[in-house]
Amino acid sequence: MALLPYFQEGVLEAGCDEAGRGCLAGPVYAAAVILPPDFYHPLLNDSKQLTESQRMVLREVVEKESLAWMVASVSAAEIDRINILKASFLAMHRALDGLPIRPESILVDGNRFYKYGTIPHLCVVKGDGKYASIAAASILAKTHRDEAMERLHLEYPAYQWQQNKGYPTESHRDAIRQHGISPWHRRTFQLLPAGEQLELF
Repeated sequence: MALLPYFQEGVLEAGCDEAGRGCLAGPVYAAAVILPPDFYHPLLNDSKQLTESQRMVLREVVEKESLAWMVASVSAAEIDRINILKASFLAMHRALDGLPIRPESILVDGNRFYKYGTIPHLCVVKGDGKYASIAAASILAKTHRDEAMERLHLEYPAYQWQQNKGYPTESHRDAIRQHGISPWHRRTFQLLPAGEQLELF
């Protein structure tokens, strides 16, 4: 099914989505994208449904053809300080802050959002599979975050972040058991299953 180009015709809408909310390590990323109303690409879909190569092709298209886009992040330390839900919203607000064009409305993936100034917003559950601008934002957020985790992998190769991107895979947890945690791990998250002792390095 083709994605919807907009919620309200004639309104400058920014789609917002985040990436990395469920990770054990690294920042949470968010993107805000304003697409032309006639934008269409046959591959565009929720980033989780695409291959890595498809996401990179679409990222280039979105960054070139969108009216405006911005990616922003919130660090693991900030996540620990304010919690992951607030951090996800903060990352979206930072992305919206960076847009060179002020949107008239915001479409947000999910069921909750903190109001952004006076701009109205609409929360759309599974919106990255419904609206083109949210799908585009999901692609930018994920690809930019993946690249950030690949850079962090060079500092801390033991955790295999170039593969797991900070998500709670068994190999990631095995590395935490063996090496303890890095400065990029989210200390307020359950890094190991309940009952296991965590070494704080």
